[in-house]
Amino acid sequence: MPRPTGRVLTLLELLQSGGTRTVAELADRLGVEGRTVRRYVDQLIDLDVPVESVRGRYGGYRLAPGYRLPPLMLSDDEALAVLLGLIAGRRTGLTTAQRTANETASAKIRRVLPRHIAGRLDTLLDALAFTDEPGTSAAGDPPDSAVLLTLADAVRHRRPVSVRYTDRADRRSERTLHPYGIVAHAGRWYVTGEDASRAEDRTLRLDRITAARTLPGTFEAPSGPDPAERVLAAFATAAYRHQVTLRIHGTPARIRTRLPATVATVSDPAADSDSDSGSGSGSGSDPAAERWLRVELRAEHLDWLPPLLASLDRPFVIEGPDELRSLMAEFTERLTSYARA
Repeated sequence: MPRPTGRVLTLLELLQSGGTRTVAELADRLGVEGRTVRRYVDQLIDLDVPVESVRGRYGGYRLAPGYRLPPLMLSDDEALAVLLGLIAGRRTGLTTAQRTANETASAKIRRVLPRHIAGRLDTLLDALAFTDEPGTSAAGDPPDSAVLLTLADAVRHRRPVSVRYTDRADRRSERTLHPYGIVAHAGRWYVTGEDASRAEDRTLRLDRITAARTLPGTFEAPSGPDPAERVLAAFATAAYRHQVTLRIHGTPARIRTRLPATVATVSDPAADSDSDSGSGSGSGSDPAAERWLRVELRAEHLDWLPPLLASLDRPFVIEGPDELRSLMAEFTERLTSYARA
């Protein structure tokens, strides 16, 4: 597209955003002089775009009220970004009116999308899952749209993919992945599946995948946890310096208020024993009944655990490591000294 024509279209976009734009503002945004802005306005008027001139100290140009905008045109990346933003927005505690507006906006955008783009986005939304963790300021770079759409298509049709991946140690590798699902978690995007070359489940960050290519053949998805649960489990069992094992007397819900699934795994030894012996009583245990539960987690540092365990206000036993026992004893002595003082 010739540069002057591109600037005329950019001028139209600026005016479509609403309000009156001064000549100086438009010239600055377009990188041209004021008289060039006036020439571009004349070109829009020649195209029957009703641009009005506003006189006065705060004058400039604006579109005539009631002007109907031309059809919406979005690139693949723009459509993907807008619709994913709207879908994610439905999970952020919107009011009923806001949810209605959100869904209406999504429907309007989808109606004007070319069929091939709309079909690829439907595939992505079918493959997408969310955890309950909100986004954070530490979120990574957004995933490449081509990678995202290729993986979504592979999830839907159970096709293996070859991905080019860079791990956190900056090591590059090419892997064959059987993708189970795409998950949005805490502001980042992940794909979970089986690394075929290692025959083990893996969770990969999408912003570290630089290329994805569909391979021939299909695979069978395993039964068991859904993709979001697999991502949470991967975080809870990630390799860290310390492996912590606890027994806490309480309910799973009470423990989860302080140790969510992203941090720790919670199991019921009594239920596991009953299940192994074939009695079946473990599956019918009351989830609200307090009992001794096994909690396992991995941590790079242990100093945050003593105050957290104290905040549970439930009996607990530290099975390991010894360093955590020492930190807990020091924390208890500190609290006792404060109480006596």
